[in-house]
Amino acid sequence: MQRTDQDQYVEFGVGEENYAILISDIHEIIRMQDITEIPNCQHYVQGVINLRGRIVPVISLRSLFSLDKEVLTKSTRIVVVNHQEESVGIIVDKVNKVATFSDIQAPPERVGGISGAYFVGIGITPASLVGILKLDEVLLRE
Repeated sequence: MQRTDQDQYVEFGVGEENYAILISDIHEIIRMQDITEIPNCQHYVQGVINLRGRIVPVISLRSLFSLDKEVLTKSTRIVVVNHQEESVGIIVDKVNKVATFSDIQAPPERVGGISGAYFVGIGITPASLVGILKLDEVLLRE
């Protein structure tokens, strides 16, 4: 899966790993705020926030990927993405940078204990490997 390095991604950290989302899928990045819990949701759905009058569901990648519960810090952010005409917030430990990848490889079946179905590919940089998230899989889990 070769891509040009014209595609820009926002790279962020969850635990010890780095992930990325196409910058065109991101509406905004906000500081962590109070989340109103909703009963009877999937374990990774943390609840909803009020984002300037719009109710936005918020999910936790840590919970989705079966990692330890978030420890909120000054670096914790909510990445609000636009997906299928709706906004969804994704809690991340920190936002690293805007990145481009000159080489993107197809994901293996499992990436560090996480299903490869969550990934469009693995971006290769001189310093590390970055999992590029497939929003359909991450946001539409049943």
